[in-house]
Amino acid sequence: MDASVRIGISSCLLGNNVRWNGGHQLDRYLAQTLGQFVEFVPVCPETECGLGIPRETMHLSGHPDNPRLVTSRTNEDKTDQMQRWAKERLKALAKEDLCGFIFKTKSPSSGMRGLRVFASKTQIFYNGVGIFARMFMDRFPRIPVEDDGRLHDPGIRENFIERIFTLRRWRDVVRGKPTLGKLVDFHTRHKLLILSHSQKHYRAMGPLVAAGKSLPSAELFDQYEGILLETLALKTTVKKQINVLMHILGYFKANLSADEKQEMLEIIDRYRNGFVPLVVPVTLINHYVRKYDQPYLKQQVYLDPHPVALKLRNHV
Repeated sequence: MDASVRIGISSCLLGNNVRWNGGHQLDRYLAQTLGQFVEFVPVCPETECGLGIPRETMHLSGHPDNPRLVTSRTNEDKTDQMQRWAKERLKALAKEDLCGFIFKTKSPSSGMRGLRVFASKTQIFYNGVGIFARMFMDRFPRIPVEDDGRLHDPGIRENFIERIFTLRRWRDVVRGKPTLGKLVDFHTRHKLLILSHSQKHYRAMGPLVAAGKSLPSAELFDQYEGILLETLALKTTVKKQINVLMHILGYFKANLSADEKQEMLEIIDRYRNGFVPLVVPVTLINHYVRKYDQPYLKQQVYLDPHPVALKLRNHV
């Protein structure tokens, strides 16, 4: 990739002492492992909007569709203060070329889902969104977002990191003067990755690329980006992955010996039954790609979509 992968993140997750009590919420995987491969842009809505450290805890009040940010003890409404700051901060973040954002779970400013919203002393909603998180997602609907809590799930983690690295590759394509040739090349290299999420979406993208000459460039690239990011947000499954693995196996029908083909089928079956993770069949495929110098598969992002040191496919 031509540029670094820049990710917005709740500042406390990097170990910065910005929490209400002057502490932090360091996530070692994010800060020390993922941090080796991305450039973080830390954001703490509460301190940056002027609420200070330490500060009174806050919660969401009212209705989930339009909650207020209220201090828990003195009942002061900080919503307007937060929103005024957020409008300016989002303008600055628009220039940061962010490929994703990781929010702090359960934060009344940064939580992206499932927050408690106190409608009254007896009625509580459990589907609230933090004030800043909501404004960020409204402003940047195509940027992948997650919270630190959900990223402990191996499948969600792998999906999120796959999306941010794919978005960086896509941004590299559209930087400068985007051309139909660049789009075709990107689409070709990402075919199997897209198929691992949705055959339906891949079938929709093909005609769009094929009709590229008949569409204005800006419209073509905007439509493709929308479908691409929508596709990658869909959860992949063992069944979808096996369909891709079997599709790949077809490229070796003139190369593999009977024993090699049987070994590959046995490994895929073990993956199907949960005895081995996805990295095992993919590693064997990469071995065959090199051994038989398979040119089409050499360029497939599916076989190497993110840094191997992150070990993401060791757990899915």
